[in-house]
Amino acid sequence: MKMNQTINKSTRFRVLSEDQIEQIFYSALEVLERTGGNIYHEGALELFKNSNAVVRGNNVRIPTTMVEEALNFYPRKITLKGRNGRRSLHMQKDTVTFGTGSDLPFTHDRETGERRRTKYKDVQDAGRLVDALSNYDFFMSHGIVGDAPNTQTYDRHQFMAMLEGCTKPMVLTSVDGEGLEDLWKMGCLIQGGEEEFRLNPLFVAYIEPISPLKNDRTAVEKLLFAAEKKIPAMYTPCPSSGATAPATMAGMLVQSLAETLLATVLCHLKSPGMPLIMGGVTTLLDMKMSTYSYGAPELSLASAANTDISKWLNLLMFSTGGCTDAKVLDEQAASEQMMNLFYAYLSGANLIHDVGYIDHGTNASLESLVLNQEMMGMVRQFGKGINTDDDHLALDLIEKQGPGGEYVTTDHTFEYWREWYMPELQDRSDYETWKKNGSKSMSDRVREKTQDLLDNYQPEPIEEGLEKELHKIVEDADKRHA
Repeated sequence: MKMNQTINKSTRFRVLSEDQIEQIFYSALEVLERTGGNIYHEGALELFKNSNAVVRGNNVRIPTTMVEEALNFYPRKITLKGRNGRRSLHMQKDTVTFGTGSDLPFTHDRETGERRRTKYKDVQDAGRLVDALSNYDFFMSHGIVGDAPNTQTYDRHQFMAMLEGCTKPMVLTSVDGEGLEDLWKMGCLIQGGEEEFRLNPLFVAYIEPISPLKNDRTAVEKLLFAAEKKIPAMYTPCPSSGATAPATMAGMLVQSLAETLLATVLCHLKSPGMPLIMGGVTTLLDMKMSTYSYGAPELSLASAANTDISKWLNLLMFSTGGCTDAKVLDEQAASEQMMNLFYAYLSGANLIHDVGYIDHGTNASLESLVLNQEMMGMVRQFGKGINTDDDHLALDLIEKQGPGGEYVTTDHTFEYWREWYMPELQDRSDYETWKKNGSKSMSDRVREKTQDLLDNYQPEPIEEGLEKELHKIVEDADKRHA
């Protein structure tokens, strides 16, 4: 036995040192004490007025002691259970899961090749692919239900489309606090009641403030409702470096962390111990194109840095990967998606979302979901690292086979080749075999795989009586907003 060994069970990756994290954290505390944030919700302002915070109109400044107290109460582990009854999504330090993004207004039409408005069936179809593809752990809608009868109730219809298509855990967006309450009621029906939902939540609520340092009424009412009902929620600043945040990575990280810490204090004042998740889509404004970039390397760098910070704070992390600025699924898309998938995975972020996004996060592509299935498999394989136990070092085998020996027929090879990554879509055949099989490109294979799943895969159906109850909540919301 060799004593005091250091063995990397998996690969290791880190952007920020301990000292850099402390610098960013202390700077964020300084922002909260000097600048504060604006809150546009009377109930939230009242909570701050009854605390040690300083409230001047809509502006709230928070002392460091309140931040440090709040951070001690957040859970370091959250588990979600899909409607299939499996507690399949475990969020804890360095446990990584992948999922789609939400609310894309446009869809890449597979038949015409055109960009069109997203519909209910598009969300259903995205759900079916996510349900079928093993490397997806959770489902966000991928698109927004643009054909809902009322824009004020689209979120309920969207949730129904998601439930019909997918049995895995979910991350949901909502119109407002009332919308989140309806989604929660639907989740409670599926999980068997409010207490069961609290113990085995079906979904995480996605909530987004307005950078810089502004918290509008709708975002805050959703956050407070999530805190009251102990719904897992992420409060996700989406600053654009050079536009709604400083043009330096460090400055953007400071501002987005200050926005997150303000939410941690507010949730603690409302309901200590609610399952809050740190989030952030932190990227830059392309100064040539004036676009919010999903393919920039700075997005990967800032996301990984945010994950370092989240682990230091003992908060769970909602990150970004598998997305691109490319308008179609081409070489640019593959390179950008693979890059930000790879670094998000290595960072150890807990929920990596936006997988499959194209066109700056505005366009949904079913084929992009299928391509990313393959890339996530490659990334997961790299993350396994290298095992150096005696059997893997294979000294006895090397001696036995000797110089000029072969390993193809050995039992050792028969046992361990199964650890290798075996692609479904990549072609590793020789040229003659590739020609014989139709000279298909990766694009051809992705299209065929997507069509096969859409033609042949159906998720486990929702029980008929339960489906009627869910539809009633949606119909009642439509009537209220008619």
